[in-house]
Amino acid sequence: MLPFARVTVIGLGLIGSSIARAVKAHMPTVRVTGYDADAQVREIATRIQLCDDITDTPGASVIDADLVILCVPVGAMGAAAASFADDLPADAIVSDVGSCKESVVTALTAALPNAIVIPAHPVAGTENSGPEAGFASLFHNRWCIVTPPEGAQPFAVERVLEFWRQLGAQVETMAPDHHDRVLAVTSHLPHLIAYTIVGTASDLEEVTRSEVIKYSAGGFRDFTRIAASDPTMWRDVFLANKDAVLDMLQRFSEDLSALQRAIRWGKGDELFDRFTETRAIRRSVIEEGQDDSRPDFGRSHD
Repeated sequence: MLPFARVTVIGLGLIGSSIARAVKAHMPTVRVTGYDADAQVREIATRIQLCDDITDTPGASVIDADLVILCVPVGAMGAAAASFADDLPADAIVSDVGSCKESVVTALTAALPNAIVIPAHPVAGTENSGPEAGFASLFHNRWCIVTPPEGAQPFAVERVLEFWRQLGAQVETMAPDHHDRVLAVTSHLPHLIAYTIVGTASDLEEVTRSEVIKYSAGGFRDFTRIAASDPTMWRDVFLANKDAVLDMLQRFSEDLSALQRAIRWGKGDELFDRFTETRAIRRSVIEEGQDDSRPDFGRSHD
C-alpha cells in the first residue's frame, strides 16, 4: 500500500532529484511535483523530465500535495517553508532531508505552526550535486532516520517511515537532539576534519600543490572526496548543530593530544592498542553493510 499519492520535492539537487527518481522507480503511480528556487535548475529538471510537473513557485508545487519534502540547506528550511505556508493543504505532512534535526524542527514548526511536521534524514549521498547527479538507488540499504517532534501523530510518523522503506532504505526513529549528537560524531566531525586536512595540505609552503595532488595516497584521496561536499550545505550544518559539533570536537582534540603524547614518548603499545580498537570498528562497519569489504575499498585498478 502506498503511503502517499502526491509528493512534492522542494530543492532538486542530489538528494531531491534522487528522491524524485526513486519514487518513479518504486512507486510509479505516485505523482511527483518539483520546485527549485534556481530557475536554471528548474529548466534542467524540466528538460530531463525529472518530475511529473515542475512549478515556477513554491506555493504552486504544494497545492495538492500530501507529502512535501524539503531538500534545501538546513539554514534555509524556515524561509523555504514560509514560502509555501499559505498554500499547504491542512492534512499534508511536511518532511525534510537535513543532517541536523533540532534546528529543523524549530524552523519548520515556527514557519508552519499548524502543519504536520515529521523531519527525516536519509544518511546517503555523494560529493556530486545538481539535478543530474541523482539516481534512484541512492537510498538502497542506507539508513533513513526519522525524528518526529514530541507529540507527533503515530500514524503520520508511520507513513513517513513506510515512504522511505519503499525507496529501499532501512529506517530508524530518534529524538531530534539524540540524532544530532550521533551525527556530530559519525558525519559532521569527519567532514570538519577532512576540510581541515585538505586545507592544511594546500597551505603548506614546503609542499607544492602539484605534489599534494600527484602523490595523494589512499587516505588523503578519501579526505578530498569528503572535502568536495557542498560548501553551502556544510556551512549550515556546522552552524545549526554547533553545540554537538563543538562537544565532539573537544573530545576529538583530547584524544588527538593523547596520541600526540604517545608518539612523542615512543609509547608503541599504546598506539598499537588504539589502532586495534579502531580496526575493529572498521570491521563492524563492513558487517553492517555500510561499506565494501573488498581490498582497497573496492577500487578498480584497471
